This record gives sequence, structure tokens and C-alpha cells, in this order.
Amino acid sequence: MEQPDATIHQPVRLKIMAALKGIPDCGPLEFVKLKSVVGATEGNLGAHITTLENAGYVAVEKDFVGKRPRTRVALTKVGQRAFEDYVAYLRDILDTGSAA
Repeated sequence: MEQPDATIHQPVRLKIMAALKGIPDCGPLEFVKLKSVVGATEGNLGAHITTLENAGYVAVEKDFVGKRPRTRVALTKVGQRAFEDYVAYLRDILDTGSAA
């Protein structure tokens, strides 16, 4: 990878991806919890999740718990691979920089 993945590289999206990668089996995290972890507003977080969803990096599930709506977000296999590639790209930069 010559350039970082522009979709992940944006700071809020990077935080989303990292938070989701930290969940066992990369499985769903509720929107409210993700909002707290990332520190974004609902609208901002929603827009970034949509960008990641359109890229195929996350899957969004919407359902109800009783009468309350619930939105959960999880990394897809494509998203897991993209994040791993992004981390490898950063490690490569660090390794190259320390060799100089």
C-alpha cells in the first residue's frame, strides 16, 4: 500500500474502526456505546458510519429492544482486512523511519 486508505485515514473513522476491531469477533457494538468511545456527536458519527458502510467496511443492524430502537455496528470481513492493511501500512512507515 503506497498511500493510507483514505476512508479509514479520517480520524473519526479510524477511531470507529479501532473500537470495532477491539470487540471480540469484531461483533456488534451499539451506536450509543460507539458514540461514547469515539466522542462524536450522533449526526457526525452517523455520517461516518454511512461512509464506512458504503465502503463495505461495516455492517449496520437496526432493530428494537422492546419499543426502543437499537442500532448496532460491526466490522465486516472486508473491513477487518482493510483495517489490518492500514495498521500494517503505519507499521511499515515506523519501521522505515527507524531504519533511517
